[in-house]
Amino acid sequence: MNLPPIVQSFVLHFGEMGSRWGIARTVGQIYAVLFVSAEPLCADDLVDRLGISRSNVSIGLKELQSWNLVRLRHVPGDRREFFSTPDDVWAILRTLVQERKKREVDPTLSVLRDLLLQSPQSDAEAHAQARMRDMLAPMELLTKWYDDVERLETERLIQLLGLGATIVKALDAKDRLFALPGRKAAAKTS
Repeated sequence: MNLPPIVQSFVLHFGEMGSRWGIARTVGQIYAVLFVSAEPLCADDLVDRLGISRSNVSIGLKELQSWNLVRLRHVPGDRREFFSTPDDVWAILRTLVQERKKREVDPTLSVLRDLLLQSPQSDAEAHAQARMRDMLAPMELLTKWYDDVERLETERLIQLLGLGATIVKALDAKDRLFALPGRKAAAKTS
């Protein structure tokens, strides 16, 4: 790698994390280099900085484009394609969540709904459908919550995320306040 030590450490870590998130290590590294770069980079720049093949860079850039995580840029007087990441980290996080939902959650919801429309042919299928119904309800609730939260402006989203501990304390206080004599408050599940 042809990178300063701090950048190289970040890029290597991002590559390892990428493999845990279900993307190729090199795709994570390409993204990390683009993220910390002060200017848009072309594929040749990425080959030079990462020491990987041009074909790996091209495949990685196509994957990042399919995730809407990189932006294609044109530099006046240069026919090459240049790439950058959005400047707004919140926009990147929103895109990641949106893409993961589209690729992972939405197809699962569709399969569950389709399977629940079918008539069970055995006790085993009826039992399986009951379990699927148990899975579908919280997934739909979380998806509805996500749809509501996705419409929030970034400043509001930051405020909401900052309320986590406050909400937990308020719910705990409500449980203590409304606990009936002789009845224990709802048990914590954490």
